[in-house]
Amino acid sequence: MILGIHDGHDAGAALIDGGKIFAVNEERLNRVKKYRGFPELSVRKVLEMADVDPEDVEIIAVAGVFRKGKRLGELERDLRGIFGPEFKGKVLFVEHHLAHSASAYYTSGWRDAIALSIDAAGDGLSSSVYIARDGEMIRIAQSTYLDSLGDFYASVTELLGFKPMRHEGKVMSLAAYGRPKYDLSAIIELNGLSFDNHLGIIGVEATRKLAELFDYPLRHAREIALQMKRGKLDGTLQRKAIEIAASAQAHLERLIDELGLKLKGYGLPVAYAGGVAQNVKANAILRHVFGDDNLWVFPAMDDGGLALGAAIFAKAQMERLDGKWRPFRLEHVYLGPGYSKEEIEETLKVEGVEYEEIGDVPGFVADALVEGKLVGLFQGRMEFGPRALGNRSILADPGDEGVRERLNVALKRDVFQPFAPSMLWEKAGDYLEDLNGRPNEFMTMSYTASEEFRAAAPAVVHVDGTTRPQAVREEANPTYYGVIKAFERKTGVGAVLNTSFNMHGEPIVCSPEDALRTFRKAGLDVLIVGGFVVYGPGATATP
Repeated sequence: MILGIHDGHDAGAALIDGGKIFAVNEERLNRVKKYRGFPELSVRKVLEMADVDPEDVEIIAVAGVFRKGKRLGELERDLRGIFGPEFKGKVLFVEHHLAHSASAYYTSGWRDAIALSIDAAGDGLSSSVYIARDGEMIRIAQSTYLDSLGDFYASVTELLGFKPMRHEGKVMSLAAYGRPKYDLSAIIELNGLSFDNHLGIIGVEATRKLAELFDYPLRHAREIALQMKRGKLDGTLQRKAIEIAASAQAHLERLIDELGLKLKGYGLPVAYAGGVAQNVKANAILRHVFGDDNLWVFPAMDDGGLALGAAIFAKAQMERLDGKWRPFRLEHVYLGPGYSKEEIEETLKVEGVEYEEIGDVPGFVADALVEGKLVGLFQGRMEFGPRALGNRSILADPGDEGVRERLNVALKRDVFQPFAPSMLWEKAGDYLEDLNGRPNEFMTMSYTASEEFRAAAPAVVHVDGTTRPQAVREEANPTYYGVIKAFERKTGVGAVLNTSFNMHGEPIVCSPEDALRTFRKAGLDVLIVGGFVVYGPGATATP
């Protein structure tokens, strides 16, 4: 039994018990977005989910190598508090980028692959390339934190008034509203299989240098970003911000394309993780190089996935010692906490809400969506990773363009950010123009929407004609598949709008209490929680 821990930002824990995996991030439990620190609640929760005692844990795999004595002392104190004085005999430290790369390789289902990680920084590095064969990983290239592609994009994020290391997705979304104007090759380039930062500086210093190079008013950046959040995209400075975003995104895509073409020469598929792997547009470029069946992006690609990466690396090494290692494919990410019908009903009673039990959840939800209602769907075990994939989701009719504004207001989102679809697995070929292989189940890359899909589901197609889908297999999530199938029977569209069940800036809901709180804050029309329905103010029962 192996426990993985990430003690840092996006802290979390993962437990591997034979073939079972339990994983959760601290933010979902303590409700502090991107929580940084020891994941005590997460550790206790995965032990609880697996129904095991701390003494049953054989290995504690810690992601990251701790260099500061104070932090290491705090970690040891926290581990001692849970596992007792003998904890040191169980601890293995797994270097940051090794944990990222391992999370991708050991969940890809491939025996031989390239394991790639790119992010801002971790343990002194910002990227790593491994050749992985028969469970062994050998590093063949790396970039230091001074030559960081992730830090470059984070500096652009900060320059434009957004939060670096958190809002890079906003820059990617904003880029679609303009065309690249600036050549950024003098800032960062590819050098072999590594990156080369020509600025020679990182962090806030790089942000200030970029402000000089672009002649962009850094002191007014947050104000400009706030105006864009509210929909003002046509002012002089707003257009300049969009051009900068488009230029940064285009440069990132070019570098990823160049790297992909060089990696293709090894004749192996690519398993990919790290913060930069959150950029679904760049991932699409890599997919075009390797094909749909030869690129695997680990669904919890950011630092929130490091705990599972550390645990699965340790597990693979133990299996290799015994000659028992075999490739493993991660089929779903419903690895977090779940709640029984009795627990959910008790919560509803304690909260004093009126509720009804429903028998046909898929049919009920489909009817509500057809009527134009915003539906919160809470069921089963919570998703691990940054995407809600049908168990902690807010759903809407993708054919109603007006629903975007309703959701942006309700959830306090930036108006320029797109919404994503969940679609039937068998419809992916019709809806995605550039699909050439296995559809993507985890919203980890973008595709070009087909003409049919653009017409049928305009609310989930971005301004540039792309979409970031989740293809749903019936065996992976029968209830959610049933919802989409029932909606297709009523409308002819085999997809629904799916956005994460949270207010902007808050973690995705975990518990029934979280779901009720966010349901009320957002003013949603209907909440399906387990097999029960709760109606919002003004909403009426669906016949």
